[in-house]
Amino acid sequence: MVRTRIALAVTATALVLGGCSAGADEPAPSPAASVDTPTSSAAPTTTSANTPRDARDKVSAAEADAKLTVVDIRTGRHDGFDRVVYELGGEGMPGWRVGYVDEAIQDGSGNPVAVAGDAVLQVLIDGSAYPFDSGVEQYDGPNPVLAEPGGSVVEVNGSGVFEGVTQSFVGIAEAGTPFSVYSLTGPTRVVIDVAR
Repeated sequence: MVRTRIALAVTATALVLGGCSAGADEPAPSPAASVDTPTSSAAPTTTSANTPRDARDKVSAAEADAKLTVVDIRTGRHDGFDRVVYELGGEGMPGWRVGYVDEAIQDGSGNPVAVAGDAVLQVLIDGSAYPFDSGVEQYDGPNPVLAEPGGSVVEVNGSGVFEGVTQSFVGIAEAGTPFSVYSLTGPTRVVIDVAR
């Protein structure tokens, strides 16, 4: 009886600690930080290994007074998923609308955007602001941001702001690949995990 309780305690501790490591770039989402459905009170749809389970659109509202600008975009590879990180500077917490689209079309101009991959995830970050409103310099690195070859994420293209929304596109190797979206703080980030 005592050995069984000790074994259960050790197993539970190992599971908790194992769920806390997602790789070197970003920590794993906690259930409270994950938002995979239109309401933030819904349970996350990722497994204990943080692998996304569905390809439905993901929506979360921004804080009312958010003024955020994308300052960095990076990609990473983890066990079971690829990750895209939009780091944001400014004030408040972002919202998002992320989902698959048939074609990458730039808001405002209506121009098509070339995105490598078999499918395109459109990323709309709500609560966005131009640098003169957020007080931070916007991302000016490579565009597109190329992901490591052979994964689900092929590239990330664009981070333009139009009417309070940052629009970006993620090229995905295969249509219908499950993904999850959540935010992190310290610094503020919108994170997209795409199953591998």
